[in-house]
Amino acid sequence: MINLSPWVIFFASIFTGNILLTYFLGMCSFLSVSRQINTALGLGLAVTFVLTLTAALNHVIYFRLLEPMGLEYLRYIVFIVVIAATVQFIEMVVERYSEALYINLGIFLPLITVNCAILGVSLFMVIRRYTFIQSVFFGAGSGLGWLLAILAMAGIREKLKEERIPSALRGPGIALIITGIMAMAFVGFSGIVQIQ
Repeated sequence: MINLSPWVIFFASIFTGNILLTYFLGMCSFLSVSRQINTALGLGLAVTFVLTLTAALNHVIYFRLLEPMGLEYLRYIVFIVVIAATVQFIEMVVERYSEALYINLGIFLPLITVNCAILGVSLFMVIRRYTFIQSVFFGAGSGLGWLLAILAMAGIREKLKEERIPSALRGPGIALIITGIMAMAFVGFSGIVQIQ
């Protein structure tokens, strides 16, 4: 068990251990949905909610059910089922209360289920043997880190629409270059604290 304050884990998962810019998990939806700030904000909030909730649920299921019964080998299947059910719930809520956001997110809302950042947080939580509170803070911090990264990317990409970019770099090319620069910027935080 790691003896770190939940707040240290929370802030470290936003900055020094950013799930997207440090581990490069969750890149598909990050690159696809980061064209407009409103859409990026909606998806980022949904990912944050799913990360926080599934980290809590998967912690309870793994440490209270699977591990005591010797069924640790089922964790991948169980984690994915919990993630899929949570995302289905989010999709129904978004469709009911914000149809415009539901239409803008399109296929990427149900694809949160296969966002590897969400499964990665649950697996990191198990590997690092976090307590329940540490897991919740880790999930919330990872979600906010992902939200911060996608909002920064969306803001940059909206500004770049007005700039003259060589045709070879338009689209995914410039997005990957920006992501690399953002990742290098987050390396500057690495001296603060590590949560590995």
